[in-house]
Formats: sequence, structure tokens, C-alpha cells
Amino acid sequence: MTIPAAHAVDVTRKDVRKFVDAMVKDHNYDRAALEATLRDAETQQSILDAISKPAEKTKTWQEYRAIFLTEQRIKAGADFWRENEESLKRISAETGVPCEMLVGIIGVETYFGRITGKYRVIDALTTLAFDYPPRSTFFRKELEQFLLLVREEEMQAADATGSYAGAMGRPQFMPSSYRAYAVDASTDGKRDIWSNWDDVIGSVANYFVAHGWKSDDQVVAEAFLTKSWTDAPPKNILSPENTVKSLSGKGVMFVTELPEDAKTQLIRLDGADGDEYWVGFHNFFVITRYNRSVMYALAAHQLGQEIALEVRGGAG
Repeated sequence: MTIPAAHAVDVTRKDVRKFVDAMVKDHNYDRAALEATLRDAETQQSILDAISKPAEKTKTWQEYRAIFLTEQRIKAGADFWRENEESLKRISAETGVPCEMLVGIIGVETYFGRITGKYRVIDALTTLAFDYPPRSTFFRKELEQFLLLVREEEMQAADATGSYAGAMGRPQFMPSSYRAYAVDASTDGKRDIWSNWDDVIGSVANYFVAHGWKSDDQVVAEAFLTKSWTDAPPKNILSPENTVKSLSGKGVMFVTELPEDAKTQLIRLDGADGDEYWVGFHNFFVITRYNRSVMYALAAHQLGQEIALEVRGGAG
């Protein structure tokens, strides 16, 4: 669908009226206030272009890693760590999510708050909810969650900014994730993921805890295939279907202190010198709940590890 560059949402449209009626019925939402919020929203062609543009060439692991594991981002991460060390250590101690994992996620998601998106969330979600049929159901649910969030947090809908898909703030939470996992780690009465680093760090940690992060458990191990490996090349699925014992028995060599029945999955990636193999453990697949990609999970983990080395090296 091609629409003008930007125009106000038409609240008389049948699908918009149906959405408004449901919000009033299901959530006792004030009709006049909701219609005023939607009238203020702008449907934007640039948002549709961004979400529907043809996918670029699939990146290899080497190419993907090179985006995030840069000297500049590692240094920025070390600076971020030092500036927020007290909060990182406190929240890590409370939740069991290590500082390097928290920093790695924030570094991959928004380059430590440098790249958070400039779209108004209300514009992104209304555009995609009503003018992007392939995923309208999903985005109407997220619009519903956003409007509930605005009411709960006493926010101004027009003030919230994020990505073209409606991911918000420094941790890039969708509205449903914000409502479910954002926390007031600063104890100032608000869950501010745009400007309060305590709340950002605490919310990322809470997301991991809610998805089953195991404190002090190994995340991933580099692996090698021995001559006894006879299976087909592994598929990079997003859940562990093997165990330490079963993978070892198939001829996969890796180092871990986890028990033989610990869940594992072999991962194959295109590295600089050919195939790279990794064994992901439970916590690795917790990371993929943040973004459904094994390359994302490995990049976030490795970035955090490199930043930790930089911080410790700088501290002597």
C-alpha cells in the first residue's frame, strides 16, 4: 500500500473504529482521549518502506560480528561500564545476570544509548497496525499495549520515541516487553528506559531473569568436530535439543564443567577461516529470547566479554 508521506490517522476508518471500540470495552479506555491520541498520530510512508524493504544479503558471522566487535564500541562499552559501575554491580548481584552480559546487550541494541531510533512510537505502531497488512495483528496488539502503558505510566504518547517498528528506548523494548519486564531500579516511582540508566540496566536484567537465566552458568563454548562426527551439519535452531553427554558422544569436542545432562545445542557459523562451531548452553538460548538469532546472542556475549577485558585491563 502506498500512502502520502505523512498524514493523520483517520479515526472514522472501520478498522480504526473497531480498535477504539475494543479498547473502550476491554480496558475501559476513555474514548475521547484515545481518539485524540490517534488523531495526533501520523501514518508515515518511511515506516512502511523501512519494514518492507527487500532484505539485504544475508550476512555471514564474520560480517555480522564485525559490526559490533569494534575497537570503538568496546572502548565505549568500557567507558559506560566505569560510569555506571555501581549500578551494574548492584543489579548484577541482585539478579545473577553478570555485568558483561548487561553491557553486551545494551551495546548491541543501541550502542550504549547512541542509536535508539527517532520515530515517535505512536506513529510507528499506528502506521504498522493499520497500514501494514502482513503484520497488522501483531502491531495492533503492540499498539494496545503501548496505549495501556501510556495510561499506567502517566506518559504523553507523543513523547515516546524508538525504532520504526516501535521498539523503545535504550534497551529497545516493545510495549508488551516494557509492561511485562521494565522495572523501577532507581526507585523514583517511574520505569524510565529512555534516560535513566538504572532503570535500563535493571529492566534488561529482569528480562533475563524472567526468561530463566541461571546465575554463574556457562553461556557458550567453542567446539571442534572430531573424526567420529558423522551427523549432518547442524542447523542453528533456537532451543537446545542435545545434552553435554550426547554431543560429546557424537564426536563434538568442547570444554565445560556443566553436568552431563545439561542441555546443549551445536551451532555452525561462517567464520573468517571457514566453519566455526560453538556449543550453546541454557543461558545462550536465554539470550536468543531477546532477539531470535544465534548470531545476535553470540555477538552480545562476545562484546560483553571484550568490554570486561578492557575494563579489567584498564584497571591494571
